[in-house]
This record gives sequence, structure tokens and C-alpha cells, in this order.
Amino acid sequence: MSEAPDRHPALQPRSLGPLDLANRLVVAPMTRVSATPEGVPTSLMADYYAEFASGGFGLVITEGIYPDAAYSQGYLNQPGLVTDEHVAGWRAVTDRVHGEGARIVAQLMHAGALSQGNPHRAETLAPSAVKPLGTMMPAYGGSGPWPVPREADRDDIAEVVDGFVAAARNAVAAGFDGVEVHAANGYLLDQFVTEYTNLRTDEYGGSTANRIRLAAEVVERIAAEVPDGFVVGVRVSQTKVNDVVYRWSGGAEDVVEIAQALAKAGADYIHVASEGRSWFETAQLADGSTVTGLAREVSGLPVIANGGMHDREQAARVLGEGHADLLAIGHVALANPDLPRRLAAGDELAEFDPAMLRPDVTIASSIRWRQAG
Repeated sequence: MSEAPDRHPALQPRSLGPLDLANRLVVAPMTRVSATPEGVPTSLMADYYAEFASGGFGLVITEGIYPDAAYSQGYLNQPGLVTDEHVAGWRAVTDRVHGEGARIVAQLMHAGALSQGNPHRAETLAPSAVKPLGTMMPAYGGSGPWPVPREADRDDIAEVVDGFVAAARNAVAAGFDGVEVHAANGYLLDQFVTEYTNLRTDEYGGSTANRIRLAAEVVERIAAEVPDGFVVGVRVSQTKVNDVVYRWSGGAEDVVEIAQALAKAGADYIHVASEGRSWFETAQLADGSTVTGLAREVSGLPVIANGGMHDREQAARVLGEGHADLLAIGHVALANPDLPRRLAAGDELAEFDPAMLRPDVTIASSIRWRQAG
């Protein structure tokens, strides 16, 4: 063990809406597809999430959870929050995480046009009938080009919103401390935000204010129907799983429009994702500001930054310069579920094994590798 450094700012306590967190370190949502074929969380998933909590993370955000039994499921063996069995499975997870002293938020995700494993529907749904860029992801069971989705009509949009709200109610019943509405990374709500996937001419298309409307409506409906003290966050991003170079064309103006709309809708926090890129690469704006810092300034909400936040110097800079309030760590947390404790002690981080990202490698194997390390 090396000599412990001065206390890192990421180790300071922080509130997130009504939640008191032990520190500013967050486990980022990471697709694992390790539920049963029916979408029920397993005991191994409870072990997986509890390990981050026992390792000292203040907050854990789950992998993307599908919110309805229609168009939302993105991958086979993805967990859901639709049935009583789903709720019971997640209750076992939340009990374990809370028993280790951490908080846990359920990320609600509608895959939209990027669904490549949905037993409920043969077709996909999107804001417009635009074929997604790239090809399906073999690591998650897909192959070949994406199909052209069906354009959502008003009834579809209403059902999408209702599905998110019902899943949020189920998250309350399952013992979660909050939900994170997934409006990032190229999935359905982000498809509405993105100009080239949203060609609509109604109130959900055209201007940035119109394109963020659906995400804001989902947040507003959930916030109105969950109990006081239940956190409602939202995740946004410029980059996508199938387009890592995309940036909002309006730059800082888009950031302001999006952040203010989500704050007005009742969000408790904004999580800005980087989709496999560094925060420095994806957060910089032409005027010298950052997406995270500007969103924090104009919304008045806590902001979570993502992308290389395991780097001690970058993490200290992001917090110290006011770019964000909390730091979400993804891949490196898989190899270091005790990262907060290592940071406090000044210890080196364990080396990340890319095989840990493979969903065909079980969570049990991933846990054994970390324990052996």
C-alpha cells in the first residue's frame, strides 16, 4: 500500500436531490444482459451490484432496464421492470446494496430503433422511419444491418410515456432510491433529440425544444407520480453506441435548451454520458465551456460527468473547476469495485480486462477475476 494522499475531492459526501451520498463516486450504467430470458434479475446480479456497494461507491446506477412489454427491450436477457417477478428480483438487489450502505437508482431504457433482441415485437419503433447507422452489435447477439423502424404515431408516444411511468412505480415497489431516464447513447429518447433520426414535423420534431419534448414529458410524468424523496434523474449524451462522433449542431445553445427543459420538467439531476470516449474529448464546447459545466450552470441541478473519471487528476479537475458534482465510472469499476477505497488509500488500480465487457462472460466469472486480482 502506498502512502495515502490528501483526501481526494471525489471522496467528499454529496447530496443528490433528497439522497445523502457517502461520496461523489457513482457506478455508471453498463449493459450486462445477465437476467433470465424473462428479464428477471438473478442472485448473481445481486452479488454483482452489492460488490460495488461494499467497495465504497456512494451510488450505483443499474444497467438499462426495459420499461414495457412492447417495443422497449433492446437485448435478449436484458432485465425488465414490468412484471411482479421483475419487481421481486430487483428487490433482492436493492436490499443487498442498501445493506452495504449505498444508494441505487434504476436506469429505465427504451431501445427504440436500436433494439436487436426483443421477444415482444418483431419490428422496431422510432421517431421517424430512418435506418440507424452502422450494424447491430455482435457482442450483444446482433448481426447485420439495423432494420428500418416504424415511425411512432401519437398512440405509440403515449404508450411509451405510460411505460416509463409504470416502470418508475415498479422501481419504487422494488426498493430503488430513484430512477434515471435514459435519454442518451442513441436509444429511443435520444433518437428524438438527434436531428438526423428525427424528421418529424409535429411538436416532437424540428427545433431543439421540440426534440427534447418527449424526454421532458417522461421526466415530468414520473416526477408527478412517484413519492417525495424518490429521485428522478435523466441521462443525455451527444455520442451514441452507433455514432461516437456525433455532436449537437447547436453547441452551447443546445446544451442550454436541453438542460433547462429537463430542469423545468422536474429532474433531480442530469447525467452527461460520453459513450466510451473521454470526458475531455466529448465535453468541450467551441466557446471554451463544457457540456457538463454549462448544464450545471443553467439548470441549477447536480450534474454527473462520465468518461475517464477513474483518473485521479482529471476527477479532481472536473470537481474543482465546477464542471460536475459527481463522477460516474464504468469499465474501470468492473476491475475495481473497491475503487473508492483504493482512492482513499492511494493504492494503484487493478488492470482492466476487456473480456469483462463481454456479456457472454458470466457475472460470476467477472467477480472471480476481480477477487483473484
